[in-house]
Amino acid sequence: MPQLGSLFDWFADRQKTSPSIQQQQEREIADGLWTKCESCNAIAYTKDLIANQMVCLECGHHKRVSCHERISQLIDDDTWIPLDEQLQPTDPLKFKDRKAYSDRLRETQRKTGLTDAVVTGMGKIEGSPIALGVMDFRFMGGSMGSVVGEKLTRAIEHATANRIAVAIVCASGGARMQEGMLSLMQMAKISGALERHREAQLLYLPILTHPTTGGVIASFAMLGDIILAEPKATIGFAGRRVIEQTLREKLPDDFQTSEYLLKKGFVDKIVPRTQLKHTVAQLVRLHTRA
Repeated sequence: MPQLGSLFDWFADRQKTSPSIQQQQEREIADGLWTKCESCNAIAYTKDLIANQMVCLECGHHKRVSCHERISQLIDDDTWIPLDEQLQPTDPLKFKDRKAYSDRLRETQRKTGLTDAVVTGMGKIEGSPIALGVMDFRFMGGSMGSVVGEKLTRAIEHATANRIAVAIVCASGGARMQEGMLSLMQMAKISGALERHREAQLLYLPILTHPTTGGVIASFAMLGDIILAEPKATIGFAGRRVIEQTLREKLPDDFQTSEYLLKKGFVDKIVPRTQLKHTVAQLVRLHTRA
C-alpha cells in the first residue's frame, strides 16, 4: 500500500504539471483539432468531421459549409470550371445605414474571399455534366443582389444552351435590402431563365439548405422539377415570430423545417449531405436523354 507521503507528493506533482496539460489541451482545441457540435455538444476530431462532410457523427447535425467546400463535395475532381468570376457588386442606391453598403461589401469580400454571395460554374457529378450555383451564407447572409441574380441567370442560360441539368444549392436570408427594387427584380429574371430551361425539357434541381428564406424561397428555390433539402434546414418566407404575431396563434414546433415541408408536399425528398452527390447524380442520369 502506498505511503501517505508518497500520495501527497503525487498530488503535488500533478498540480504542478496540470496547468501545462491544460494549456496543451487548449492549444489543441484552438488549433482546430477538435470541433464541438452546436446541436448535441459532442466533441469530434475535426479530420473525422471533414471526412463526414461536416455532419456530426453523433447526432447527424449538418454544420454550415462554405461554397467551395460544397463544390468539392458535389463535383468530380478536376472538372470544375467557374463562370463569371469577374462580376462585382456596386452600390447603385448609395445605401447607408450604420455603415455604407460599399464599405460593407469591401469588408465582406476581404473576410470571405468571395466577390458576392454565389459561385457558379460547370462540372461533372459522377461523370454527368451539370451547371451548379452555390450560395454562401457567409456573404451578407447569402442575400440575393444584382450580381447573384446575374450569375445564376447566366449559369442557367449556359446550361440551356448546352442542354445540361442545373442544380442550385440555396442558402439565403432573401433579397438584399441595400439594392432595393434591383434586388427584387432578380426573382423574375432567374425565374424567367428557369422557365426557358423547362421549356427545353431540361432538369433543374434546387437543394435547400439551412437557411433558405425570403425572396429566394419565393422564386427559384421552389421552381425545381424535384426539390431536395438537407435535414432540419429552416425553409420559409417570413420569420416565425412575424407569422405568429400576424396570425395570433402558436405554430407547430417543427414549422418551417425540411421535415415539416416534406409532410406538406413542398419538398420532394430530404437527403443527408453524405448521400447528396450520389442522389443528384442519379437524378441527372435518369433525366438525361441518351
